[in-house]
Amino acid sequence: MSEILLAVALVLLLNVAAGLVVVARAARRRDAMLAALLFGSTGVAILVVLAGALGAPHVLDVALAMALLAAVLGVALVVRGWPAEARS
Repeated sequence: MSEILLAVALVLLLNVAAGLVVVARAARRRDAMLAALLFGSTGVAILVVLAGALGAPHVLDVALAMALLAAVLGVALVVRGWPAEARS
């Protein structure tokens, strides 16, 4: 079972690598911020999968902290990333 979970973590890591290509080619800062949100969500997923694969429950605490930081990043993206007239 842990081999399958490690393979899932590898696929998620490849997803982050593909996101880095998007950030490198991003024409606008908003695109880069959305990619950073993807990194946060995928990073949390990688940590949760690794916690299950390695039997390390303390890694779930790190994943929770990353999820909270990703939520703050999402709020910052909406508040500072889009003009006020586009949000309403």
